[in-house]
Amino acid sequence: VEGAPLKGIAQSDPASLIDIFGEELLSKSGQVKTAEAFDGKQLVMIYFSAHWCPPCRGFTPKLMAKYNASAAANSVEIVFVSSDRDEAAFSDYYSEMPWLAVPFEDRDRKASLSAKYGVRGIPSLIVVDADGNLVTTKGRSELDQYLGDSAIVEGAPLKGIAQSDPASLIDIFGEELLSKSGQVKTAEAFDGKQLVMIYFSAHWCPPCRSFTPLLAQKYRAGAKARGIEVIFVSSDQDNESFMNYHSEMPWLAVPFADRARAQLLGQKYGVRGIPSLIVLDASGNLVTTEGRAEVNALFGATSSCCTIS
Repeated sequence: VEGAPLKGIAQSDPASLIDIFGEELLSKSGQVKTAEAFDGKQLVMIYFSAHWCPPCRGFTPKLMAKYNASAAANSVEIVFVSSDRDEAAFSDYYSEMPWLAVPFEDRDRKASLSAKYGVRGIPSLIVVDADGNLVTTKGRSELDQYLGDSAIVEGAPLKGIAQSDPASLIDIFGEELLSKSGQVKTAEAFDGKQLVMIYFSAHWCPPCRSFTPLLAQKYRAGAKARGIEVIFVSSDQDNESFMNYHSEMPWLAVPFADRARAQLLGQKYGVRGIPSLIVLDASGNLVTTEGRAEVNALFGATSSCCTIS
């Protein structure tokens, strides 16, 4: 994410809400003073989203339902930070939302907010308190703590998938994975591997389509020598899209039909946006959730990587 930090936006600097968002925000009726908009609010949620992103379009109505039902009672405000391609797309998408927004033309502030809170994928929901202190970067998964009490993410945990449970690679991925030649036993696929990278991605996602060739290049050049395997976990919309996208990849995948496992893997590792690269060791222990940023070190080479902008 590019852009020089604005006043109060640097990661290590405490910042008031005016420092963070500027003097004015966009409301449904036009420009509004930030101080007035946040008067009496206890929490502010920063919603990084875009209309071109299917998971965003899926999450926005759920967030709206929570906001309309309980934001006033809980003294919560939301500010939309757009990754739309142009102002027309921003305006169309924002017309559906009942909350505030950073004006689309303030691209520097958008970039600096993304950098401040480490946002590399969307949708992402950051929560700060009335003094501008960070409460959580996991607002999506923790939404019910701040706006109501009914779970948004559904599905019973699979064996070994619960966040707090240590898990073997078979517990995590199941007995079989999908290889380029068909089903393969997980134990055989990981035999002799030192690291397993879980690649959350989808063909509809432009940053994913940019990052996948870079990861494939790294994989072909260094995975065998370094004992690395990659597992694709798809957020594609259907099996055909999944198959077409996986055909471009040289690694394994969680079968598309196993939607419950894909969802629970995302929950386990706190994945809030794609592309995301999670790294485990041979025993299933978490090495890093920052695999994209550390991919050069992990594969032992240097080259540029991509970020959502």
